[in-house]
Amino acid sequence: MATTAGSGTANAGTSRPLAGTSCRAFPADNYWHASVAALPRSSRSSQWLAHMSPTRKLHPDFGPSYGAQSVPYGIPITYVTSAHARVGIRFDYASESDRVGYPLGSDTKIEGGQMTSGDRHAVIVDTSTCRLYETWATHKSGTTWYAGSGATWSLGSNALRPAGWTSADAAGLPILPGLLRYDEVAAGVVDHAIRFTTDVTDRRYVWPARHQAGSVSDPSYPPMGARFRLKASYPISSFRKDTQAVLRAMKTYGLVLADNGSPWYFQGAQDTRWAEGMLDQLKAIPASAFEAVDTSRLMISASSGRARTG
Repeated sequence: MATTAGSGTANAGTSRPLAGTSCRAFPADNYWHASVAALPRSSRSSQWLAHMSPTRKLHPDFGPSYGAQSVPYGIPITYVTSAHARVGIRFDYASESDRVGYPLGSDTKIEGGQMTSGDRHAVIVDTSTCRLYETWATHKSGTTWYAGSGATWSLGSNALRPAGWTSADAAGLPILPGLLRYDEVAAGVVDHAIRFTTDVTDRRYVWPARHQAGSVSDPSYPPMGARFRLKASYPISSFRKDTQAVLRAMKTYGLVLADNGSPWYFQGAQDTRWAEGMLDQLKAIPASAFEAVDTSRLMISASSGRARTG
C-alpha cells in the first residue's frame, strides 16, 4: 500500500469498472471506496439518529414501479461516447453549476422519465473520456434544456467541487458512486458507500461534502456528508445472497447523507432486474441498527476526495 508522508496509510480500497466500460466510479483511494468498519463511532451518533426517525426501517428507493410511473424506480445511468452532441443548459443555480456542454438528448434517461416531475436526476457517463455529467430537475422545453443545477467530474480524479458549491445533489457530491448497481450486487461485491437521505439536516456540511441545504442550525441534527454504518453486530447470515452483499457494503463502507428527502431512503440505479425478495428484506432493516461514524481521520486534504486509513 502506498503511504502519504505524515498522514498515515493511503486507503487501499477497490474500484470495479462500471459494467461494459473501462471507467471506474472514481479511484480506489477515493472517499466513496474507503472502509469505515474500523473507524470510531461519532460522538454525535445518538443525537443525529434521534432526529432521523429512529423507529423507521430502511427503504430502497429503487425497483419496480408497478405502473405508478412509466419506468422503474431508481436513478438511471446513461452511457454515451465523446461523439454524442453537447448542449447548453439554463440552470436555476448557474453560479454553482459547471457551465459546459452536457451530452443530453432524446436518449438521455431521466429519473422518473422525461415527462415527469420530481427530482429528475440525469447521470451520464462519457465512456470515451470517463467523464461524469449530472443534473437535477432536468427537463426540456422546446429546443432548450433546463436544470436546477449541474456538475461534471473526471472519474479518474479525486478533485472535489469548490467549497460552497452544490451539484445535482444537495451535498455537492457526485451521485453515481453512491448508487447501488445491479451488476455489482449480483456479483456479490459492492465496493463503495451508498447514497441516502433524511428529512431535516443541519446548515453545515462535513468533508467531503461541499454544500448544505439544511433547515436548522443545530449540530444535534446530521450535516450533509455525514456517514453511517450498519453495526458490525447486526446478523446478516439468514438473508439472501444479494441482500447480504448490500448489507456487507453497509457495514464496510456505510451510507453517505447526500440530500434532503424521506428518512432512510437509499438509492440504486434504475434497472428492471432488481429482485423483489431482496428489496423486501432490505425494507426490514431497522434504522436503529445503524450508527454514525467519525470519518475525520480519512481526510488527507480538504480539497480532495482522496482518503486514508489509520
